[in-house]
Amino acid sequence: MPGRGVRADDRAAPVPAPDRAAPVPAPDRAAPVPAPDRAAPVPAPGRAAPAPVHTSTAANTEALSSKIKEQKILVDELSNLKKNRKVYKQQPNSNIFFIADRTKMFSESKNTLDELIREYQALENSETTEVKTQSP
Repeated sequence: MPGRGVRADDRAAPVPAPDRAAPVPAPDRAAPVPAPDRAAPVPAPGRAAPAPVHTSTAANTEALSSKIKEQKILVDELSNLKKNRKVYKQQPNSNIFFIADRTKMFSESKNTLDELIREYQALENSETTEVKTQSP
């Protein structure tokens, strides 16, 4: 029956039956989770665990750098718009957009970008000063 959509290779070798020697756990039973070898250190009562110094500044630096990237893209897009294109500004905390002046939006975006860059540089300078004062 080669003309019925079955290839000759498919008929050549029989498929072996699956091995049923290993039991399969029931899906509703969860396997027990082994306890960790060591427990996490717990601070003494009345004392807080020492917080890492650079985690908050690193998070702030990452957040600022992502905002700067977004703002750079926005400034670039606004600078490349044609004169007759309309620009809409989203109202804070809503999905409402109002038409805005393209040149005004461009200048606001550029000022925001400059402020973000200054803030990022100040944060970087404070981190380097902090590292210099902490090193022996």
